Amino acid sequence: MSLDADVIIIGAGGGGAVAAKELGELGFNVIILEAGPWYGNKKWTNPNRERGSVSSSNVEDLDINLLRSQYTKHDHTMNSFEFGRFRWGPADRRRPAWHRNVPKNGVIWQSAGVGGSTQHYWANSPRAFSIAIDDVWPISYRELIPYDEKVEDILPVRPAPTTAKEELFFYGAKKAGWSMLNTLNPVSPGYRPQPSAILHPNERLMDSNIGLDELSKLEGCTLCGHCVNGCPHGPSIDKVAKRSTNISYVPLALKTKKVEIRPNTYTTKILTENHSNDGIRAIGVQYRDTWTGESGELYAKVIVMAAGSIESPRLWLNSQLPYNPWVGRGLTNHYWDWVTGVFDEKDLIGILGQQNVNPFVGPTSGGRLDYPGLGCMQPSGLSPGLFSSLTFGFSESGYHSVKNPLSTDPWDLQGRVVGNELKEWMYNYKNTLSIMILTDDQPSIKNGVAIDPAVKDEHGPIPVVRYTPCKKDIQKRNQLAKIAADILHQAGAKKIILTNWPSHLFAHMESTMRMGFVVDNNCEAYQVKRLFIADNSAHFNGIGGPNPTLTTQALATRTAEKIAIKYFS
Repeated sequence: MSLDADVIIIGAGGGGAVAAKELGELGFNVIILEAGPWYGNKKWTNPNRERGSVSSSNVEDLDINLLRSQYTKHDHTMNSFEFGRFRWGPADRRRPAWHRNVPKNGVIWQSAGVGGSTQHYWANSPRAFSIAIDDVWPISYRELIPYDEKVEDILPVRPAPTTAKEELFFYGAKKAGWSMLNTLNPVSPGYRPQPSAILHPNERLMDSNIGLDELSKLEGCTLCGHCVNGCPHGPSIDKVAKRSTNISYVPLALKTKKVEIRPNTYTTKILTENHSNDGIRAIGVQYRDTWTGESGELYAKVIVMAAGSIESPRLWLNSQLPYNPWVGRGLTNHYWDWVTGVFDEKDLIGILGQQNVNPFVGPTSGGRLDYPGLGCMQPSGLSPGLFSSLTFGFSESGYHSVKNPLSTDPWDLQGRVVGNELKEWMYNYKNTLSIMILTDDQPSIKNGVAIDPAVKDEHGPIPVVRYTPCKKDIQKRNQLAKIAADILHQAGAKKIILTNWPSHLFAHMESTMRMGFVVDNNCEAYQVKRLFIADNSAHFNGIGGPNPTLTTQALATRTAEKIAIKYFS
């Protein structure tokens, strides 16, 4: 059996691209197999309508002009779950998205393609809470710190700039009695600027002599918002403002000249052999070309699964790897919610010195309040369409007009809003502030990913996703919602709505291939040697509530180091 690479990595998203860059710099040959398209690469000038090339391994293939034409500000074009460029589906948008079996009202906000879901992530990059790691995970918080620091330096991660929505949030938080934090490891509640993987604003941003198009071609954030649609602003691919992995780690991986990336390549099976010393050992993968339907096999010394918290366990189960009751189980999702306040212009002038919040300006979220033990929250500004759907149309409470709010509720409305009242809210969209809640939900073996025994797609049995928050998770979310409402009241909000999102909004999916249960301290599978995990699924829990990407990238950096030491020293 001839080897195609030293290491095969499945997935070019938040963790896979990081591991590839680290291994490539150590001198190992790496192939990344990515199910979705590659935007901003000359070998795929029309990636949604033509097959293009098979792979790319040259950093000179990256083209900022292509990226600018492919990453648009149009929400439907980019983020439609059925046909958007950032959907979970094949590059050919004339074909349907890949199906998952999710509970009623469920939505999985995940993207296929080089860069994975970091293409549409908000670039919020806080560290895990230490109380969620120490004496809980099989490794310590202190052991993660040097890897956190390395990722923070590479991206880089810096405090986000304060625009009006953050200023209003900080004003309300201070009046509500919360303290300003000056730490990367909060151990007590407080607010602070968001640790952000978006470059600081361009120094010429306020220069009236420079046009918007020219400004977009300079290095630095333009504060134009729409971060969920992918960022096209910068002089070259590797200098784009929002540091998704196709912008940050992929160019660095290609510069090693040791990394080859194959988009439009869906991995369908892990290939194994029985070894006299190791027992079951991963030796390769079976894949399917998403354009032609052709299948093939590739072989390597080590296989790394970085396909995400749904696809990694699905791949394990469809490969009929050894039974483990925790494969796919323990799903955490930060049990989200959303609280919005609307403000009078005269009050805003007194607080901000301007009559509008303009929540769409700047990074999607440039501030946060951390509450170790409960979770966290962050002021969030979206474009009008996404704001409307997430605030007024996506609720587990039904229509607010048929509900009788409790006198003790700190909000005026709860649930879906339609008709003239919706028009009134949207008329005042520029004067709204929304706060997203992320709950410190805990792993449960009842929650997770299985495979459907009856339904298959072209890649095998489809995943079934189940998630129900426990009583304590519900209590935590309710407490965070009341804190968010109080901050809005203290900031001067005249009316507040609690959306009450369904529990089945999946984005921060973690812990379905948990360290200590499915993989060991090095993120190598207990039951299949030379098979590693480098995505959110290896997390022992939901890291306390903070956004998971930085921790995944730090862990992937560490995992690459462990692979090199164990199998290539």
